[in-house]
Amino acid sequence: MALSTEQKFLIIEVIKSCIRNKFKKYNPESKNMPFHYRLLGKDRMALYSFIQSLNTTFGTSIFEPVAVEIAKLNFEFSESQHKLGKHINSNAQATIQSIMNQLSVGADPDKEKEIQQIREASKKGQLNEIGTVKVDLYLKKDDGSIYLFDLKTAKPNISNFKDFKRTLLEWAAIVISNNPNITVDTLIAIPYNPYEPEPYQRWTLKGMLDLKNELMIADEFWNFLGGDNTYKDLLDCFEKAGIELRPEIDEYFANFANRRD
Repeated sequence: MALSTEQKFLIIEVIKSCIRNKFKKYNPESKNMPFHYRLLGKDRMALYSFIQSLNTTFGTSIFEPVAVEIAKLNFEFSESQHKLGKHINSNAQATIQSIMNQLSVGADPDKEKEIQQIREASKKGQLNEIGTVKVDLYLKKDDGSIYLFDLKTAKPNISNFKDFKRTLLEWAAIVISNNPNITVDTLIAIPYNPYEPEPYQRWTLKGMLDLKNELMIADEFWNFLGGDNTYKDLLDCFEKAGIELRPEIDEYFANFANRRD
């Protein structure tokens, strides 16, 4: 199922709105780069700085709102930066630590088994209060099942994989602690494949993540949200948004050319 004309229009408007909001908040970090300015020009340096800033916040400022809009096609509810809860079962916490210990010494990750362990542990113990936990993308289907996504950069830091795994387990435990019978999936989403046309180097994620059940990359992720061909249609939406924004972008950065900071 491809995106309809109306859906494409809405997504293009979301992308344009995100970029315009970024313009309003943007302020170059460096006020004086005399050698760079003379070599490349202030307008090009401002554009470079803007791109660097955009890369840092692309997930929250663009991918998340776009994902929310697309998910409306197939899900009853979708929200970014969703507040998940403030309590987690004490037995579930201990179980998560046990799972992490086993993975650290070479056990194979098994998402289905891990969730079942957390579910069993949550039947006893007490609820511990924790700080407010937010989820990058929260989806709920008509049948009540929940999908929680942690959106990552295209090349996540390998040193943080343990933290990624613990986050997914804790999200599941928070949900189960408050609703023992609920069906919940927690996953890492990587919005695009930087190695294309080669396959994503999934081996870098092996060992901590159950790659089949805890990871979606590029078209896997976007097509899951909106149906077949969503990823292809989304790339077209970004291209069209860029074409429509080009005069605004050119005008915005031309203002930096003659600035005397």
